[in-house]
Amino acid sequence: MHSENPTPGAQAPDVPDLDSDLLAHELEQLRSALSEVREEALRERAELDNQRKRLARDVEQARRFANEKLLSQLLPVLDSLEAGLKAAGDATGPLKDGLELTLRQLLKVGEDNGLAQLNPEGQAFDPEWHQAISQLDAAGSAPGTVLQVFQKGYALNDRLLRPALVVVAAG
Repeated sequence: MHSENPTPGAQAPDVPDLDSDLLAHELEQLRSALSEVREEALRERAELDNQRKRLARDVEQARRFANEKLLSQLLPVLDSLEAGLKAAGDATGPLKDGLELTLRQLLKVGEDNGLAQLNPEGQAFDPEWHQAISQLDAAGSAPGTVLQVFQKGYALNDRLLRPALVVVAAG
């Protein structure tokens, strides 16, 4: 009996390597294309993540400073209440008590919304937060020290709304 099946261990006749070369080339092209798609997907994912972070940061900034215009418009009201209290001097009575209460309530509302009052008397002059309107020779005060505050300044969440108007010790 003669069988047409090759015997175990016998090698198949030589097949041209043309098909295997073509397949290897196609496989390499597919691997390269897959690698490019992966890189592009990673770049797009990173860009989406960056956009998400930027949007979150913008929303947070908008939230922190949403009341900026309103609070800025309240600054003259605060100044007027303080001027009224200063003019009242040592006088007592319901009118002065009402002014003090109103001022405290407005300042509390401002603080609850990120407003901070700048009253730098006795502190070192800081041009980022203070505006010098004059200088005076002052014995006993270090040069550059704020001697007097003409108008308090205000900041909203660490951003200057209005600088404090001050008199500074000359040096």
